[in-house]
Amino acid sequence: MASDLEQLCSYVNEKIGNIKKIMSLRNLGQEPALKTTLSKIGDEIIVVNELLNKFELEIQYQEQTNNSLKELCESLEEDFKDVEHLKENIPSHLPQVTVTQHSVNRSELDAEEPVKVGELVSAKKPPKEQRIIKEMPFITTDEFDGVPAYMKSRLTYCQINDVIKEINKTVVSKYKIIHQPKASMSSLNRNLYHRFINEETKDTKGHYFIVEADVKEFTTLKTDKRFHVILNILRHCRRLSEVRGGGLTRYVIT
Repeated sequence: MASDLEQLCSYVNEKIGNIKKIMSLRNLGQEPALKTTLSKIGDEIIVVNELLNKFELEIQYQEQTNNSLKELCESLEEDFKDVEHLKENIPSHLPQVTVTQHSVNRSELDAEEPVKVGELVSAKKPPKEQRIIKEMPFITTDEFDGVPAYMKSRLTYCQINDVIKEINKTVVSKYKIIHQPKASMSSLNRNLYHRFINEETKDTKGHYFIVEADVKEFTTLKTDKRFHVILNILRHCRRLSEVRGGGLTRYVIT
């Protein structure tokens, strides 16, 4: 009981001492000679507080970067294991491509009318044209380092490339529908096809582009403020350009 009273008395005395110090400093602040000094001290406290806030933001950014690097290391470790597995399981030989040749007797050639080489070539069905859909290359670390700090804020290198991956997914999905034969289109794809065509302009002709509605259609990305900050970075890195018109912004892959 005595110990508790002593602790209580000590606590009360400490608070009284703090109050006396505060009152003393308050009285000192009224002296003209000390007002300037106290004002400078107040300014320094504000500077220190702003500096601490910046430190806190930098720590948060470093934590995000550290987490991204951990994820990258885990991914690289998995890739390394796959490569090691392939290396240890290379087959002793690979099957050779065999070319089937049809032999014809001389008598058969004599009995039939000779066929010209040009006619054989034209008789073959021409191979189906392979359409290559242009995708956006990922940004490099050097490009990321060259982006102004005010522009990328606390975004990481991996976060920007993750958005590029989703944009490429959108481009491929959109232009697969555009290149699809109309006869095989579903009603949903036919409606999307007409929207895609109506959104084209003379400035986008011959180019691959998307709009925000395409991103919402084919991905789970949110077209929020963060998304538009990343689009500004991609424009800075010459990955895309904007074509505006008719109340619509078209993001052209460059």
